[in-house]
Parts: sequence; C-alpha cells; structure tokens
Amino acid sequence: MLSQLPALQVVIPLIAAPLCVVFRNKEIACLVSQVVSILSFIISLILLQQVLEVGVISYALGGWLAPIGIEYRIDILNSFVLVIVTGISSVVTIYSNKSVQYEIDTEKIYLFYTGYLLMFSGLLGMTITGDAFNVFVFIEISSLSSYAMIAMGRDRRAVSASFTYLVMGTVGATFFLIGVGLMYSMTGTLNMADLAERLPKVYESKAILVSFAFISIGILLKLALFPLHLWLPNAYTYAPSVVSAFLSATATKVAIYILIRFGYSIFGSDFVFSQYPTAQILASMSIVAIVVCSLVAIFQTNIKRLLAFSSLAQVGYIILGVSFNNINGLTAAIVHIFNHALSKGALFLAMGSVALVIGSVKIKDINGLGKKMPFTSFAIVIGGLSLIGVPITAGFISKWYLILGAIDKGWWPLAIILLLTSLLALVYVWRIVEVMYFRSETNVSEVKEAPISMLIPMYILVAMTIYFGLETSFSAGLAKQAATYLLGMSG
Repeated sequence: MLSQLPALQVVIPLIAAPLCVVFRNKEIACLVSQVVSILSFIISLILLQQVLEVGVISYALGGWLAPIGIEYRIDILNSFVLVIVTGISSVVTIYSNKSVQYEIDTEKIYLFYTGYLLMFSGLLGMTITGDAFNVFVFIEISSLSSYAMIAMGRDRRAVSASFTYLVMGTVGATFFLIGVGLMYSMTGTLNMADLAERLPKVYESKAILVSFAFISIGILLKLALFPLHLWLPNAYTYAPSVVSAFLSATATKVAIYILIRFGYSIFGSDFVFSQYPTAQILASMSIVAIVVCSLVAIFQTNIKRLLAFSSLAQVGYIILGVSFNNINGLTAAIVHIFNHALSKGALFLAMGSVALVIGSVKIKDINGLGKKMPFTSFAIVIGGLSLIGVPITAGFISKWYLILGAIDKGWWPLAIILLLTSLLALVYVWRIVEVMYFRSETNVSEVKEAPISMLIPMYILVAMTIYFGLETSFSAGLAKQAATYLLGMSG
C-alpha cells in the first residue's frame, strides 16, 4: 500500500468529488471533504518521511516507465508543498461547516464541496506530477473548479470576479501550454527529469528561449505577480470566506512552486539566471509589487480586499527570494510559502468568523470588536504581526532569510528597503487593530464570539504561526534542504 501513496494522493480526492454529487447531501459532502483532506495530510506526511529517509520517490502510472509513461516524482521540495496544501485543507474543511451554510445557498452546498475537492485534487496533481503536460491538465482541473467556487459568493460581484479570473487564468494556461509545446518540439519528451537532461543540448535554440518566456508569463499570471495580478483582489474579496482562505494559502503558493520547479529543475539556474537578466526583472517586479500593493492595502475599506492586496505584496517577497538565486534567498522563498499560508489562512478564517457574526468585513463595521469577539480579534492581531515580520512569529523567519539573501547577493540597499516596507504592513495592520481595540463598541448588542467549531481550526493556524516563529527546524530546515537540493541540481 505504501508504494501506491503517490497515486492515492491525487486519486482519493478526485474520486471523492463525484461522491458528493451522488449523495447530494450537505452534511455528507462536508464530512467527505474533511475525511479526504485529513487522509491526504497523513499521506503527505508519510511521503515526506520517505523522501527524507530514502531520497527521491518515482512512481510510474499504470506501470509505464518514464519518459514513455507519466511519472509522479516526489522530492524534498514538493513533499514539503504537499504537506502545506493538505494541512491547510484539513484545517479549512474542519472550519467550513458553519461558514459555508451562512454564505452559500443550501441547495448548492454539496456542489460547493464537489468543486472544493476537484480544486484540491488539481493542486495536489500540479505539485506531485513529474510530467510537464500533466501540470497543464491539473492547472485546468484546479482552475475550472475555483472559478465556479468564487462565483458562489453571495455578493453579485463574485460572478464578475470569477469571470475576470477565468479570462486571465485561461490566458495564463494558454501561455504555459504553448511553452510546453515548444519544449516538446525541441526535445521530444514531456517528462521533467528527461527535459532537464535534454534541454542543455538545445539551449542555443530561440525556441527554448521563447518557451521559457511563455511558461514564465503563464505562471506569473497564475501566481498574480504585479502587474499580472488583476484577477486576484476581487476573487479573494467576493469569494466565500472558505474559498478565500484556501486560495490565498495554497493556490498562488502551488503556482510559485511550479515557477521554482521549471526554473531550477527543468531549465536550470544557469540558463535562467546567468544567460539572461531574469534576476533583475523578477526583483524589479517584486519590489514594485511589495511597495505598490502594500500602499494600496493601506487605503482599503474592506478587510478581505486589504488582505488580498497584502497577499500580492507577500507574493512579491517570495519571488524576490527566488530572484536572489542563492541558498538564503531560495530558503526565504520556500519557507515563506509555508509561513504565509499559516498567517494569511488564519486571517481569512478570522474574517469568515467576523462575516458570520456581524454580516460585514468592512473596517467601519468592526468598531470595538476586540471586546465583543476577543478570540477572533486576537487571531487577527497575531496574523497581522506575522505579516509585518515581528519576532516570535513565522513571518519574521521569512524576512530574516530574505535579508540574508539580499546581503549574500550584495544588494545592500534592497535589504534596507525590505526593512522599510515592513512599516507599510504595520500601517495597514494597525488600521484594523485600532478600530477593533480603540474605537467605541459596535451598537449591535447581540454580537458574540464565533462558534467553537470555527475558533479551533483558526487557532490551530494561529498557534502554528507562533510555534514556527520559535521552532524553525521543520519549516526553515526543510526549506534550506530544498534550496540546497535545487541549487545543486541546477549547478
């Protein structure tokens, strides 16, 4: 059975999704998604342990060996990402019941969980596959279901947000597919390990450069790096809270993983960073994303929209780490995928609790919330401190490695800019804290704390945000191993 775990990681949620339609029952659909998420989390932990013990795991689907057949290939990097995706999904599905019942029409709830499991399966497939075309297939599975889930939001603007995401997501996927097609035309293979061996022989071909450009732009659209971000703010703002939490914590992170995988494992860092000014382009885009999106976040009146622009800035931090192309920079990028998933997941779950209790997530409506909803408010504070990068939170670890990466690169002014941009995060986080704790209480007397079934999952992420700010052997330790592995592979 252990040898079949790579396939089961994708197959279980893929089979479970239509089961929700068969039963057409919201309670059963919720339970199925919870069980599947937890089971997938256990499988991901076992796979991570196996990778740490025996090294890279290769699984040939249907017994057809690579490069003829499709291979699932698991190493230190994607086993870590699998743990992130499945762990967040486990927390979100446990949280989801009350929130989904409030935000989604009762007759559509079983369809919501069907879409959720399909999106979950797509993200796992993107992470685990060792076949470049298979990445495109799983991108489409994940994206199509996420479009439908965003459109389920009660606000009428959710539909237009979903349509914008559909258009830009389709453009991104098309660019990616064209790039993969060009690689295949030059190498005759789609297997990632095989591509890594054959590409150096055709580096001089213009088709490979064009392929790299198309794939990069396609992935940057999916991960929403400024200025290719236009789909994200509205998608996060108007989607149901559970969808916002899951997308912000996992979807863009898996897209970042794909960028790292293609950049380091397939094209190779020498081709990407030595022959072309990729580092300068990515760093420039990242700095603009950090500054502009943080400034825009400061002026938002809807907290979910504020957090959406904050996510765009955090994506900038991660891609900046990738652009350094050194151990500390890449470690910062990988560990921030983990740390940001924890803190932003907690914040969006907190917003789901606020929406359930007071029916709004606008700053003007949360006056005095610190007294009315003390546990939810405290969760918001801890998540906000992590976004700023305050010591003893997970966000501090990411920014520490990022500054070390900038210094290693010799980009001292950038290290100073990174410290200053944390002040922008302080401003928009303080706007929320000030209203919750230092304004007169809301007039709604019946406001009380969110249900315990929502508080416990939210506080699991809050506790981990603090724990992994103090104990870094798992998060930063694995990220550093993955960074070393990638740079060694590319070297």
